[in-house]
Amino acid sequence: MSNQRVKENQKKKLVIDIETIGINFESLDEKSQEYFLKYAENKEEEKETKEKMGLYPLTGEIVAIGILNPDTDKGIIYLKNSKSDLQKNNKIEKEIKIEFGSEKKILENFWKTIESYNYFISFNGRGFDIPFLMIRSAILGVKPTKNLLSNRYLNSQNYDAIHIDLLDQLTFYGAFRKKFSLHLWCKAFGIKSPKEEGIAGDDVSLLYKEGKILEIAEYNARDLKATKELYEKWNNYLNF
Repeated sequence: MSNQRVKENQKKKLVIDIETIGINFESLDEKSQEYFLKYAENKEEEKETKEKMGLYPLTGEIVAIGILNPDTDKGIIYLKNSKSDLQKNNKIEKEIKIEFGSEKKILENFWKTIESYNYFISFNGRGFDIPFLMIRSAILGVKPTKNLLSNRYLNSQNYDAIHIDLLDQLTFYGAFRKKFSLHLWCKAFGIKSPKEEGIAGDDVSLLYKEGKILEIAEYNARDLKATKELYEKWNNYLNF
């Protein structure tokens, strides 16, 4: 069944966004280190390469998985942490709660929760979030409950797992030469950017090392809300 035949009242929607960190580069074996540093021409490029381990599911891990129902504004942020002193902080705000656990546990909870949904919204989810989620799940022995990468084009996607990647939709599947960041799309559409609080994705690793887990959750929540508002702009004006 094609996406166009899904009636609005049949869409059970979720916005998805993740935050990741990289493993310590020095923990990699010699061959793996050589692979990553093969094209680094100086110390600065080596440093930059080492700081990008969180971009890949083979050398990174998920520290936050955020989901938000755009129709109710209720959500959950699954955080990789088990410290008892953080357990009492189980909400960011009234409608968004936090659940803690190991990376494997938060993945299990995520896939279990999304089973009852059929319409998923992301920004660059096809290029990053969803492949990362699926590969990390496989590595940790967790079976995904939905194939959120069934097909790039909406009309050919699985009825129970329609994935609206706003980066694909807003660039008309790559018709633009530049894809632009979520921050730039938000600024263009008059949406508050998640970067306006002074935190960006590059800061997540340092925040995690410093134990500032709740700041990561707050940043993740801002990403979710911005993506929701951007989806509403696309849905109202460009979803034919």
